[in-house]
Amino acid sequence: MIISFKRTLFTLTATGLIALSACNSSAPKSTVSTDSTAVESAAASADRFQKTIDGKSVSLHTITNKNGAKAMITNYGGRLVSLFIPDKNGKLVDVVAGFSSVDGYQKSTEPYFGATIGRFGNRIAKGKFTLDGKAYTLFTNNGINTLHGGKKGFQDVVWDLKQIDAETVQLDYLSKDMEEGFPGNLTVKVTYKLTDDNELKISYEATTDKKTVLNLTNHAFFNLNGESSGSILGHNVQINADKYTPVDSTLIPTGKLMTVKGTPFDFNKVKTIGAEINVKDEQLLNGKGYDHNYVLKTHGAKDAVAVVTGEKSGIVMSVYTDQPGLQFYSGNFMLGKNVMKGGHKDYFRTAFAMETQHFPDSPNQPSFPSTVLKPGETYTTESTYQFTVKP
Repeated sequence: MIISFKRTLFTLTATGLIALSACNSSAPKSTVSTDSTAVESAAASADRFQKTIDGKSVSLHTITNKNGAKAMITNYGGRLVSLFIPDKNGKLVDVVAGFSSVDGYQKSTEPYFGATIGRFGNRIAKGKFTLDGKAYTLFTNNGINTLHGGKKGFQDVVWDLKQIDAETVQLDYLSKDMEEGFPGNLTVKVTYKLTDDNELKISYEATTDKKTVLNLTNHAFFNLNGESSGSILGHNVQINADKYTPVDSTLIPTGKLMTVKGTPFDFNKVKTIGAEINVKDEQLLNGKGYDHNYVLKTHGAKDAVAVVTGEKSGIVMSVYTDQPGLQFYSGNFMLGKNVMKGGHKDYFRTAFAMETQHFPDSPNQPSFPSTVLKPGETYTTESTYQFTVKP
């Protein structure tokens, strides 16, 4: 039996081609790099990713297509390290925040840059859930809650990686029964493919030998003006959702679905990230900005669920998914403590995330779409972000 919780394509098409407390560090003013040589020289290199962690070899692999688009992936955390997209001037821009070495990821105060997230993306209340009458206890790594899989989620493991061809890498991982408290031996496969149509597809597949819960996603931090280019508050955003899941002060959903109409959460019409982010709103105060799950209207359809535009670069990112939810995160917990590839620190709100997903705390919320995976079923999801250029 095939169970398709969500299909999200990361499609790249170019014309011509979380956490502690909020930090109020101001980002330095910067402009988009128009020198592709300088951009690439600041990027990660394979030799800085050669390391042994937990007895396994870490490496960095580059996939390219005939158009010159490039994505860099490491098997440490199954991460998207860099993603090079041409801007409105045809110059390459790395739109993904990250580090130039594996040491950078290991030492980072923010553990999720570019990572494959599992077993369960987002939060589980108080680190507990019940499945078929049996209670399971997880490590609480986000206050009183479990975030992104626990103390050592998929972002901190070394995956088996093989390069299929110039456009494709495949990562495999066996998450053993009761790893981080989750039941079942879970076999996971993640494939990154960069096609000649400039599509970067991230496909997920998983099976289990015991009933379990699963919510996989990728946690790329984007800045469409270029990594280390400054604030993302001027980015224009549209999200095709009439409702979202409000949260309590610990960012756990209340179980209700709230309308976005008449609130700062309404992105049905294009507005900048910064337009209403400082409005005195209880939900914005809870999230210290946007850190909320949107209930999507068109998942599985051909219409984009979200569109984001870099106001300086002209790069437009359209998100397509068949998942029911999208976590929009505005970089509220970026602390300015880590030096990124481009040389600047990860200052407050200098990157954002659009994580396609099932809803947070779904194992404890019976009214939410189920995240249960049973033996004999195959979990499949494929994600797509499409990049174009606005003149």
